[in-house]
Amino acid sequence: MSDAIRFLRAVPILRSFDERKAREFYLDFLGFAVRFEHRFEPGMPLYMGVERAGLVLHLSEHHGDAAPGSTVYAPMKGVHAYQAELIGKNYGYGRPGVEEQPWGDVMQVHDPFGNRIRFCEERE
Repeated sequence: MSDAIRFLRAVPILRSFDERKAREFYLDFLGFAVRFEHRFEPGMPLYMGVERAGLVLHLSEHHGDAAPGSTVYAPMKGVHAYQAELIGKNYGYGRPGVEEQPWGDVMQVHDPFGNRIRFCEERE
């Protein structure tokens, strides 16, 4: 194998349909921050990058970028603390729990567009 080839990270692109709902879910509920926003011109679909604690996601209103109903697997540390933070927000559309699996503790959230994020504190 060549040492010249190295992947730095993967950035999932998730389909979104409503900017207000996307901001409410990803920024207000999950606690992500906006890295960038792009529109080709005013009134055109939004393409937005969000980030929290090293996890970068791209949210796109563009039809061809992604299909709704995707799942992102996000290995992490501190899943129980994150779950407690989310429960404390009393979000009206989700109160995620943590499930113990053989590979780790998993908290799954569902966004308003049918996408899922599985946050997993993997067993070592």
